[in-house]
Amino acid sequence: MIFLELVLQNFGPYNGRQVINLDPKSNDCTRPILLLGGMNGGGKTTLMDAIRLALYGHRAECSTRGNLSYADFLTQCVNSKASPHEQTRVELVFEHIENDKPVKYKIVRAWEKNPKEGKDSLGIFGDDDTWSIEALVNTWDDYIENILPLGISNLFLFDGEQVKELAEQEVPPPIVVDAIRALLGLELAERLAVDIEILVNRKRKEIAEKDDLANLEDIENELKQIQEEFEVNKLSYANLQEELKLSEQQYQEAENKFIYEGGKIAAERSFLDKQKQEKTAEAEQIRQKMSQLASNVLPLVLIQPLLTQVQTQGEKEFRVHQAQIVQDILLERDQRLLDLIGKLDIAKESLDKIKVFLEEDEYRRNSSALPEQPWLLADDEALSQLGNVIYYLHNAKISAKQLLASLKNKEEEILTIERQMQTAASPEAYDRLRDAMQKAQKQVTEAKANCETVRRRLVELEAGIEKAKKNLKEYTEQTIDRKNREHIITASARVQETLKLFRERLTLRKLNKLENEVTECFRYLLHKSDLVHRIAIDTNTFSLSLYDLQGKPVPKHRLSAGEKQLLAIAFLWGLARISGRRLPVAIDTPLGRLDSSHRSNLVERYFPSASHQVILLSTDTEIGKKEVETLRKNEAIAREYLLKYDSSTRQTTVQPGYFW
Repeated sequence: MIFLELVLQNFGPYNGRQVINLDPKSNDCTRPILLLGGMNGGGKTTLMDAIRLALYGHRAECSTRGNLSYADFLTQCVNSKASPHEQTRVELVFEHIENDKPVKYKIVRAWEKNPKEGKDSLGIFGDDDTWSIEALVNTWDDYIENILPLGISNLFLFDGEQVKELAEQEVPPPIVVDAIRALLGLELAERLAVDIEILVNRKRKEIAEKDDLANLEDIENELKQIQEEFEVNKLSYANLQEELKLSEQQYQEAENKFIYEGGKIAAERSFLDKQKQEKTAEAEQIRQKMSQLASNVLPLVLIQPLLTQVQTQGEKEFRVHQAQIVQDILLERDQRLLDLIGKLDIAKESLDKIKVFLEEDEYRRNSSALPEQPWLLADDEALSQLGNVIYYLHNAKISAKQLLASLKNKEEEILTIERQMQTAASPEAYDRLRDAMQKAQKQVTEAKANCETVRRRLVELEAGIEKAKKNLKEYTEQTIDRKNREHIITASARVQETLKLFRERLTLRKLNKLENEVTECFRYLLHKSDLVHRIAIDTNTFSLSLYDLQGKPVPKHRLSAGEKQLLAIAFLWGLARISGRRLPVAIDTPLGRLDSSHRSNLVERYFPSASHQVILLSTDTEIGKKEVETLRKNEAIAREYLLKYDSSTRQTTVQPGYFW
C-alpha cells in the first residue's frame, strides 16, 4: 500500500484547498521519506488525523476527538474561516496490490458545518475518478480492514508521545496491547471463546426448567447490571483522570505565578529580614575594625611616599657617615706610616714616591665618595623606629584592603536581599496569590479523592462481576448440568479448554518470532552489541525483559531515556515487520527528546528502513539542519514540505521545501 496524495479542504487550520503529493517516486527514482516540517500547533497532527479519518471514518481514533460524538467531531474539524455553505473535504489517494495488479483508489469524505444525519458523505473513486464505486462505499469498513486493519493501524500511524508513553511504562498501554493481539491473531481466538460462551448460555436457557430459568435469568440480569455500571464508572474514571490532570496543571500554573509574582519571597520576608540584619551587623563589625586601623598608623598611608623618601635619605646619610669615619681612620694610618718611614734610613727619592702614592690614593677616595651635604641628620634609633612604622603601615594597608573587600561583599549581599524584598508581593497580592494556589491545591485534592472513590468502586464491581460469573458457573454445574447433561454444553467446555491451549501455543509461537524481530531491530538501532543480547516478551502483559550475553537480566532503569525510546521504536518496528504487510509508516514528532547520538541512529538506520514509504512530521528542533542534510546526502528524501502557520489568522498553508 502506498499513499499517493492527500487533499485537505477547510479542514482544521487548512483554509481552502491544500494538496500534498505523497508519492515516493520523484524524477524516476524512488526514495522512502516524505518530510513535512511545521512548528508546534501548526497542523502536523491534523494531517495524521486526516489520514485516519479518510481511512476509518467514524471509527477513526483521532487526537482531538476524545469523547465527542462523530457529528460534533466533524463540526469541530471545520475551518474557522470557511463559509457556512462551503464543504469540508478530506481526500486520500492510495495504491495497493489487488489480484497481483496495482489498483488506485481515492477516498473522499465531505461534510458541512452541521453534517446531515450526524455523519459525512463517503465516496470511493477508481482510476477514472468520475463515478463513486457504490459497492465499495457500502462495504468500505470491511474492505479497509483487509488492507490496513484498524487494530494494527497504530503500529504504522503513530506519534512521538505514543513512543514516549511506551518507553516509560513497564507494561505497554492498552492501545498497543490491542494492536499486538490483533496482529498476532489472538483476538480471533478470544472472539471465538466469547461466541462459544454465548452459545452455551442459549442452550442452558433452552434446556433449563421454568424455576431454573428464572434463577438463571436473575443471575444473568445481575451480571448485566454490574457490567453496565462497570462501563459507566470506567468512563467516569477516565473523565475524572482528565479533570485531575487539568487540576494539577492549573495548580502548577498557580504555584508558578505565586513564585513569579513574589508570593514566595513575601512568605519568606521574615527570613530575609533576619538575613539582612545579620549581614548589616557583620558589615558594622568590619567598619569598626577599619576605624581601629584608622586610629593607629593607617592615616600615615597618606604620606607613605614621604616616609619612604626619609628612610632612603637616612640610610644614605648613614652610609656617608660610615664612609667618613673610614676615611679619617685611613688618614690617621697613613700619617703614622709616614712617621715610621721617616725614622727609617730610606732614600729621599723612595720616600717621595711613597708620599705621592698615598696622596693619590687619598685623592681617589675623596673623588669616589663625593658625598652630598647631609640635611636629615637622623640617628640610628630614629631610623629604626621609622623602619618599624613603615613595616606596621604595610601590614595595616593589607588588612585595610581585605576589610574593604569584605565590606564590599557584605554590602552587595545586603543590596541583593533588599532587591529580593522589593520584588516581594504586597500583602493584598500575597493573599490573592496564596488563595489562588490553595484553591487549585484543593481542587487537585478533591479530584484525587474522586478518582480514588471511583477506582475503588471499579474494583468492587470487578469483584462483583467475577462473583456473578462464578455463581453462574456454579449454578450451571450444580443444577442445570446435573439435570441436563447435554452434549453441546460438555463439548463446549472441552472446546474452551482446547481453545485456551491453542491461544497459549499460538501466542508462544508468534511471540518467539516477535522477540527475534524486536531484538534485531533494537540492536540495529542501538549499535551496542554488548548491552542487550536477547529481548523476551511476557505472554500475558506483553512487557519486555532484557538479557545480556550471559543470560542475566538487564534492568530497564539501566537504560538511558534515549535507549528506552529506541527500545519502544524497535518494539513497534518489530511488530510492523512480522505483520507481513507492506504498509506506509507515518510518524508525528519522530525524535521526541532523544539526544544527538540516538537521533543519528534513528535518522541513519530507522527512517530509511522503516518502510517503503515513511511520512515524517517534524519540528525544526527534531529533524534539524544536520539531520535533514544527512537524509539528503543518503538520498532518502523524496519530497519536502513546510506547514507555514500564520498566527495572526490561525491558518496553515502547505509550501514546497523544508526549514532549510
